[in-house]
Amino acid sequence: MNQLSQQSLKFKALLAEIDEEVKALKLEIKDLKRENAKLTGKLEDLRGKQTDIFSAITESERLAMRQHVQGLISKIDNHLNDQA
Repeated sequence: MNQLSQQSLKFKALLAEIDEEVKALKLEIKDLKRENAKLTGKLEDLRGKQTDIFSAITESERLAMRQHVQGLISKIDNHLNDQA
């Protein structure tokens, strides 16, 4: 009976340790979820502020840039054709 009593006490002690560990892990999960929500909010804010190069310029500036690029491509093509 004494051995059974010792095993029972040891079992209860181990069960208490497991219970404490579970509580600590649940608290850690809660903290991580809170931090994740905060970081997700920051990410959404940054995405909202982010613009690409074409949305930051006007339509006329886009057209001018396109014409300039097409002119450069044409000059490169002419140069390559002259060398061939």
